[in-house]
Amino acid sequence: MSRLNSAALVAFQALATLSVLSVPPIAMTAMAADKTPLSQTATAAKIATVAVQGTAGSANETSLDAVVEAVRQTTVSAQVPGAIVSLLVQAGDRVRAGQALVRIDARAAQQNVAGSAAQVEAAQATLNVASKELDRQKQLLAKQYISQAALERTQAQWLAAQAQVKALQAQTRVAEAQSGFFVLSAPYAGIVSEVTATVGDMAMPGRPLLVLHDPSALRVVASVPQSMLTGLSDKLKSVRYEIPGLSSQTSPRAPAQTQLLPSVDAATHTAQIRLVLPTGNAADMTGSTGLAPGMFARVWLPATGSTAQADAERLYLPSTAILRRAEMTGVYVIDAQGQPRLRQVRLGRAAGELVEVLSGVRKGEQVTADPKTVNAR
Repeated sequence: MSRLNSAALVAFQALATLSVLSVPPIAMTAMAADKTPLSQTATAAKIATVAVQGTAGSANETSLDAVVEAVRQTTVSAQVPGAIVSLLVQAGDRVRAGQALVRIDARAAQQNVAGSAAQVEAAQATLNVASKELDRQKQLLAKQYISQAALERTQAQWLAAQAQVKALQAQTRVAEAQSGFFVLSAPYAGIVSEVTATVGDMAMPGRPLLVLHDPSALRVVASVPQSMLTGLSDKLKSVRYEIPGLSSQTSPRAPAQTQLLPSVDAATHTAQIRLVLPTGNAADMTGSTGLAPGMFARVWLPATGSTAQADAERLYLPSTAILRRAEMTGVYVIDAQGQPRLRQVRLGRAAGELVEVLSGVRKGEQVTADPKTVNAR
């Protein structure tokens, strides 16, 4: 019995020694001091912080969220009903002007064309008989075997037969034109953006089947609040745009043309501004520039009136303090307890090693200088 108690005592002493050895040095320091919380000591020891900087006197521009869109974008739909028998393109394909895109079952239309052609032949035969009859009646009248009234009746029949031929020929041309509606072709050279139909679907007039756009002509579109419209029409030459994330465009650029629409939307109270991209920036048929409709862009407008007063101070942070995860951008802000808290921010233009923060932080707040140090804890 005494041997069992001795063995248990030895095991307990070994476990206690192992527990003491496994305590981290930071934790032991915190327990020894018994004044500073453990989390604050670890944060101070491992995380370097920077303050949100504010600069005054640089409010000469105001930024607006915008989107890239194609100047020419077409939704292709059928003019006649019918089942789709062939889809000749898919999303992302580049097409030529006049290239066939979709084929619809045209068997009924082809039979209609054949029927109309047969009717034209029958009417033509009737016209030939009427023409010969008219010639005979003229000869008989010359010999005074028939009256003038009989000749006029024969001539009227010939005119009616001639009109019937013309009407049926017109119907045949209509049928032939409608048969061409069963093959949908590209109206211009471009790229297929979206295909919404599949083989076997029923095409109906007005139902979208695919979307086509011209990548050689793109523009940036933004909505301008009515409070910023005063005096803007006189400063359109100062408007700039940028497309964040595009390696070929790291700073705001001047558009080829700027258009401010004269109407204001009654629901949003905003006016649309359109910036046509220069030819060198718009993607060609090879898509080499990487631009595509739907991409996020930013428009920089010259500040006017109250706008310049509202943006009198801008906030900046080092680019190394920004955390990027997929489509989210954020920073770790040090809270009142000294703990880093992830907060989403909205970024503006980059100025050297600094990047403008449009929203999400306040001047003077402390943020971690390197988000990787927080992730490594």
